[in-house]
Amino acid sequence: MNRREFLRTAGGATAVAGAVSASGSAAAQQTKEVVVGPGGSLVFDPETVYVKPGDTVKFVWESDGHNIVVESQPDGANWKGTKGGASKLYDTGYEYTHTFETKGKYQYFCAPHKTAGMVGTVVVNESGTAPSSGGGGEVNPEHMGVPIQAHFVGIATILAILVSLMFTFFMLKYGESPHASGGNG
Repeated sequence: MNRREFLRTAGGATAVAGAVSASGSAAAQQTKEVVVGPGGSLVFDPETVYVKPGDTVKFVWESDGHNIVVESQPDGANWKGTKGGASKLYDTGYEYTHTFETKGKYQYFCAPHKTAGMVGTVVVNESGTAPSSGGGGEVNPEHMGVPIQAHFVGIATILAILVSLMFTFFMLKYGESPHASGGNG
């Protein structure tokens, strides 16, 4: 877990605790964070964020010279992006929040870096999560409670190769057992 993930988790726990104490239920609105230009890269992290109606997305700048321009949004939505439109840029430390009320897909981009692929999407749905794909795709065993360490996989691979080589050596050197039936008669 890196520093950003720790802070997101700690911040999320604090926000949930505050929401529970304020409203008395965990069903209160949530805030999800999107990092703008993490480590100087030209991306939004995550590129796609899922929220429920009434949830807030907090955009946090980690590099200079970016903005948020709304490309498309559902009918009836009122998201305008960062103030100043496509010509106004913001630098490290800037934070921008918007509460999404209307269900649907909101697409946005950074004006000076759109051609470099700096685009993002906010999806507002009832669950606030990505729809399940019906079972396909790659599954990480660690999410199922199976800790797989890379060195264990390497050791097992080397051991399998050595056993195969030793078996092949003995079969070539000594051949079949004299007690085997059939064959060389």
